[in-house]
Amino acid sequence: MVGCAANPNIRVRRTSDGRLQVDGPLAGPFPDTETLAAHACELMTGQGGASAGMAGSEYCALHYYAPDEQAYYLSYLSDVKRQFDTTAQKTCEMPGTVNDPARRTVIILGGDHTHPHNRRFSRVDLSGRWYPARAVDKKTGQVFERDLYLFFKEGTGECRAYRFNYATREILALREGRWVVIGRVVNDEGRIEMLDGKDWLP
Repeated sequence: MVGCAANPNIRVRRTSDGRLQVDGPLAGPFPDTETLAAHACELMTGQGGASAGMAGSEYCALHYYAPDEQAYYLSYLSDVKRQFDTTAQKTCEMPGTVNDPARRTVIILGGDHTHPHNRRFSRVDLSGRWYPARAVDKKTGQVFERDLYLFFKEGTGECRAYRFNYATREILALREGRWVVIGRVVNDEGRIEMLDGKDWLP
């Protein structure tokens, strides 16, 4: 383990190929990504320091799909900073694989992370890509688009969930239990153009 052993929700290790691997699942099964994101938002922003503003810290996880169950899961968490970051900057290195011995086949659908001080994706978040941006369930032919989720807890206690779709480059917000497109990333530097009448808050 390379993360914080004091937090039982953190289960992460570095594999021989240099990637971070998290155990799974921490939460699930969920019937859809909306339910998964709502639960993951509360769970991840509830970790120590995850909602502590500028003095806080980030947590990362993976969300994935189990074809045999037709269900979605959230992995355990990682608190490992990006390798280039040796400062107190709020960053988190995204895991690359999940270890879920109870499920024969899983499809990783993307990464999840918290922001302790900002409800918006950073340009670093949006300049990244996940290859391939789509995944296929070989049994059913169902196509999944991969995403990066962002979770932020407001001072009022409300949890905000956002989604960056790597395939369409759209930014979506979870509002009243459904994903709503609010903007689009228009270049490789992560610049966002918001849709008319849309913003980070409803």
